[in-house]
Amino acid sequence: MASAALPEISKPKIVEGPGGYVLEDVPHLTDYIPDLPTYPNPLQDNPAYSVVKQYFVHVDDSVPQKVVVHKDDPKGIHFRRAGARQKVYFHSDDVHACIVTCGGLCPGLNTVVREIVCGLHHMYGVKKVLGIDGGYKGFYAKNTVYLNPKVVNDIHKRGGTILGTSRGGHDTLKIVDSIQDRGINQVYIIGGDGTQRGAALIFEEIRRRGLKVSVAGIPKTIDNDIPVIDKSFGFDTAVEEAQRAINAAHVESESFENCIGLVKLMGRYSGFIAMYATLASRDVDCCLIPESPFYLEGPGGLFEYIEKRLKEDGHMVIVIAEGAGQELLSQSIQSTTDASGNKLLQDIGLWISQSIKDHFSKQKMPINLKYIDPTYMIRAVPSNASDNVYCTLLAQSAVHGAMAGYTGFTSGLVNGRHTYIPFNRIIEKQNKVVITDRMWARLLSSTNQPSFLRPSTNLFSNENGSQKSLDKKVTH
Repeated sequence: MASAALPEISKPKIVEGPGGYVLEDVPHLTDYIPDLPTYPNPLQDNPAYSVVKQYFVHVDDSVPQKVVVHKDDPKGIHFRRAGARQKVYFHSDDVHACIVTCGGLCPGLNTVVREIVCGLHHMYGVKKVLGIDGGYKGFYAKNTVYLNPKVVNDIHKRGGTILGTSRGGHDTLKIVDSIQDRGINQVYIIGGDGTQRGAALIFEEIRRRGLKVSVAGIPKTIDNDIPVIDKSFGFDTAVEEAQRAINAAHVESESFENCIGLVKLMGRYSGFIAMYATLASRDVDCCLIPESPFYLEGPGGLFEYIEKRLKEDGHMVIVIAEGAGQELLSQSIQSTTDASGNKLLQDIGLWISQSIKDHFSKQKMPINLKYIDPTYMIRAVPSNASDNVYCTLLAQSAVHGAMAGYTGFTSGLVNGRHTYIPFNRIIEKQNKVVITDRMWARLLSSTNQPSFLRPSTNLFSNENGSQKSLDKKVTH
């Protein structure tokens, strides 16, 4: 972030109601610019929507964060439901929107870009949409491109992002200066938790200056590690693509004596791709993720389990997430960070491959090991059908929200409903696999792998990242 003084983060907008109802609302332009004019929503005259019985979302519609409750529970936290509103706060001819993609690649980026452009154009008649080239630094250091439905027509069929992307480069004051100088009044920011933190700072500076500019985020993380939302776009595609690598590892392992197929999948701090790909595959004998510690030597360790599987079946498949087992490697590189501030992880796949080879060489037990790392192949593919639909709805929800004057929000799916989530909730923590939950228990029962928990250890990370003692078994 820039060294210049940054705006203070405003307090969350909370609305309380009877029965323990809490709405964690998103900011609105009228919170700091009173008496803004409103306009009829153009959708009411759109022939495509003429068959829709109810054009607009009710002003009081909200979606509960927790869907499973007991009869005496308070109503709990809710988020504002996404969708078109009867009144909008921008006249279509006055809108000058921009779109930026930041961080790593993810299936579906182009689909989101396409549907923001087409949503603005076809639903609201917006003609001026600017693409920011190369991530956040593109606001002040790169060329821009004007986008229209013809330009973006086929981009959903390609991987990557036509706008280009980068890590870092976030200078709040320079970015907002560029937004102000260009006359931009709607900003659509597609990226992960670091990107959404940057979006929150951009929103706060815009509010401090009193600008009529809506800032809308679309959460992007292939690891599925953004909290609150049901899942991130591109995740289904990543799991589906990971199956190809796992299948190749399985074929290789079955074709050679004492063969181990080892697949490294994405997941820096969250093992969702590895877990879901393992459950979907049915060919995996061992899944290792960052949330579940493991060790190599001795009774109950990984080496003992590998030897057992090889003696019983003659082959096995191991899936490991890129962030798993980092504590087993040397600490020399872990303090290094990339431009976004993420720790640079060491290659656990190569390291554990060599460790397995060295161990069984000492044991005089000949093995074959086939190592597959499909990381960039998975990131670079176009999104599949389900992700394409999801990207479309996320993008349209963001457009509806911005046109309705909401700002400082992320568009996300909560309990199957599209919502507007305040930035502070999206960036407060990372979503992680809870290894005391049923889903991890299902994986363990599917692979029949041990927990790899040392006998002397009885602590696991809970959902909030703190430690808690396991006094009873996981419930199924």
